[in-house]
Amino acid sequence: MSEETILERRKRLLGAGAPLFYDEPVHIVRGEGVYLYDADGKEYLDVYNNVPNVGHCHPHVVEALHRQSTLLNVHTRYLHETVLDYAERLTALHDETLSMAFFTCSGTEANELALRMARFITGGQGIICSNATYHGNSEAVDELATLFHDGRTGSKRVKAVPYPESYRPISDTEGAALADEYAELVRKAIEEFKEEGIGFAGLLFCPIFANEGLPKVPDTYMAKAVALVREAGGLYIADEVQSGFARTGEHMWGYQVSAVAPDIATMGKPMGNGHPLAGLVARADLVNDFRKEVMYFNTFGGNPVQCAVGMAVLDVIEKENLQENSKLVGEYIRKGLRKLKDKHEIIGDVRGHGLFNGLELVKDRTTKEGATAETSRVVNELKERGILLSKIGIQDNILKMRPPLPFSTENADLLLSTLDDVLRGI
Repeated sequence: MSEETILERRKRLLGAGAPLFYDEPVHIVRGEGVYLYDADGKEYLDVYNNVPNVGHCHPHVVEALHRQSTLLNVHTRYLHETVLDYAERLTALHDETLSMAFFTCSGTEANELALRMARFITGGQGIICSNATYHGNSEAVDELATLFHDGRTGSKRVKAVPYPESYRPISDTEGAALADEYAELVRKAIEEFKEEGIGFAGLLFCPIFANEGLPKVPDTYMAKAVALVREAGGLYIADEVQSGFARTGEHMWGYQVSAVAPDIATMGKPMGNGHPLAGLVARADLVNDFRKEVMYFNTFGGNPVQCAVGMAVLDVIEKENLQENSKLVGEYIRKGLRKLKDKHEIIGDVRGHGLFNGLELVKDRTTKEGATAETSRVVNELKERGILLSKIGIQDNILKMRPPLPFSTENADLLLSTLDDVLRGI
């Protein structure tokens, strides 16, 4: 079937607005490890997808899914040890305060459940998010999708604060003083909720601010912001959908980068390596208080197949030493990107954690005006040369590099050399 026919069917069946990557979409039919293959057999190095966190179609994960599927798949209102084994293993990887779990099928569900818990437990409605974020696609979490609404929210029960960054800071200050200025905006938002009679429930951040463009966060910001949240009786919810499961290299979870443990941590995407598995972990007192009054049940969340897959993903991360690989190869990539910055004026900043890196492209290093059109050209040209990545940021001018964790230095060399060649022509 031709791509033109597929596109026509797609528009007719899914709607003309259904999003696609690239000016000329890719027809992907197979994946293996860190590679994807199109219908013509062309190989693409995948530098984008964190969903297949341990590699596309990892045989250990596929085998676990198949084995449990042939045995039993049923909801959690029957006793079954697999969900308990997985919950026990998962919570043991988190901060010791996060000792209970809920399971869902998507990060959207996990974040919506976290918001519901925070509002129920605190009695307030107000949630603080950043001004360039996204946490899911249901109506409740779309209120926080400021990345797609010009940095604003249309809801009275959500307030967006500027995300903390050092590349384009809100003032000429830096370090602790800059952290104080950003934290003050959190304090003001909390006070506004109280003055408006909405009440305050909590703060929901991706702890490494992934959709915001992986900014260099002033060191003390998270500790100061979360202290203000807790002093006001609110909860800190960390969205680990992108930053979790060894993505940051140094740590298993993004919140460990700032050494500030959340009250609730939500997870998704890489949790099931492509299988629909998500959830949250939280303090036991929060879960027990919520369970006492609320009948929460998820038909598919926590089923035996989900949990078998989740266990297999953790097996691979551990046995293949993927957290260490994320750290070492991520550092290797950033070192290479900094060398490219010395060669190409269009590169304004290099930043990231582990195997999640951002390269900000600018028209001018002094004004820092985003090179939006040029970034789109780079992304599409890389695709033509067999490398898949994407772009993020308010100005769509940050190259987003988030490959599967088995990504090697050889893969990195191909990425860096091809990127170097493409940038020469921009």
